[in-house]
Amino acid sequence: MRPSPTRRTVLTATAAGAAALTATGTAEAAPASADRPPATAQRPTRELRALLREIDPARIEATVRRLVSFGTRHTLSVQDDPDRGIGAARDWLLAELNSYAAASGGRMTAELQSYVQEPAPRIPTPTKITNVVATLRGSVTPERVYVVSGHYDSRVTDVMDATSDAPGADDDASGVAVVLELARVMAKRRPAATIVFAAVAGEEQGLYGSAYLAQQLKAAGTDVQGMFTNDIVGSATADDGTRDPYTIRLFTEGVPSSETPEQAALRRSVGGENDSATRQLARFVRDVADNDATGMRVRVIYRRDRYLRGGDHIPFLERGYPAARFTEPAEDFAHQHQNVRVDDSGKQYGDLPEFCDFPFTARVAKVNAAALWTLAQAPGTPKNPRIITSNLTNSTTLTWARGPEPDLAGYEVVWRETTSPEWTHVLPVGDATTHEVDLSKDNVFFGVRAVNRSGLRSPVAFPSPQS
Repeated sequence: MRPSPTRRTVLTATAAGAAALTATGTAEAAPASADRPPATAQRPTRELRALLREIDPARIEATVRRLVSFGTRHTLSVQDDPDRGIGAARDWLLAELNSYAAASGGRMTAELQSYVQEPAPRIPTPTKITNVVATLRGSVTPERVYVVSGHYDSRVTDVMDATSDAPGADDDASGVAVVLELARVMAKRRPAATIVFAAVAGEEQGLYGSAYLAQQLKAAGTDVQGMFTNDIVGSATADDGTRDPYTIRLFTEGVPSSETPEQAALRRSVGGENDSATRQLARFVRDVADNDATGMRVRVIYRRDRYLRGGDHIPFLERGYPAARFTEPAEDFAHQHQNVRVDDSGKQYGDLPEFCDFPFTARVAKVNAAALWTLAQAPGTPKNPRIITSNLTNSTTLTWARGPEPDLAGYEVVWRETTSPEWTHVLPVGDATTHEVDLSKDNVFFGVRAVNRSGLRSPVAFPSPQS
């Protein structure tokens, strides 16, 4: 077992804010700072930078304008018209994804995922809801899955109005354009894990398409280790005209939506409100996507979603999957959920393409790409992490299960003060499944992450107590 730093050396290094003890193979510390990346940050690889350079704002703009051209994409709109309505949009999306799949060497497949939604809130009659899904199968651990989505349905002021023009450029042709551009760029590559690209329907009527997708994955026992939805990622301009073109919000819940009473009691006992799998996923996104390669700042919001709103990540959260939502930094509500019109003052309403910022959306796509590609190429999140509590001691013993990846190099133990939002210390512990740290488990939070031979790190796994 590799030696750990002592309480004295770690506390001294922390107090000094130093990157300490690396020469002896022990702990690396980075003081928390808004101007400095977390200790767990990962620099973009040459492979990732090459991928990001292929993301094309012009193609994203073309996708948004093509989706707007269908007039309305309301879930209750016509499904058999070749030029207008959600059915025309569905068929075009499938054709696009099939064209990307043709360049994948058989690794990507595209399909329609349909079901009939019986009458329900905002669904007055039985209605076929269809997701358009492309799956890029992993070449090493295909059973490990990551999902990225946007919703292709749209609406106007009256959520039941299925006939008026509902261009839906920002909400959410922008998110679908991100998904398609990721699928196009990644189809030619070989991820280690599987990536699912989904354009879902029924979001505006009640998250119906994403709920069906999440339930199908759950019923199949799919190991979804991360899900992102992109919803309203088309503009960097707020309702007052101010712009923030280099920031993207990432909404991420703390207390899990799927939490059982027993899990809640355990969480309360250890203070794990800020350490759900979703919060670890958000930290990972900051680690790999908040840098010069994307040109973006990832603003993590400790909230499941905005007030009075909800997105397609929620059905995944409700089924126990880590999931988060990307949304532009400040919204202009005159260009969401509005009938297209000009008021008496000359103000234009409606979700039109001219109010989108396509270079901004391309940078959002780069953030998604950095997160998804690194997740798919790195080892999976460690399973069954435990913190041993059978004895009252001032040291901490952690255990975990070894992952199945053939290029697995080992593990790192991370920790931080209980008041810190980011991991501040990283300790390499080698290819082991247990490690003792000479620090009290009562005073700090611990985690474990996996490392492969290329130096890519997994998201952190937060341990549960084991007596």
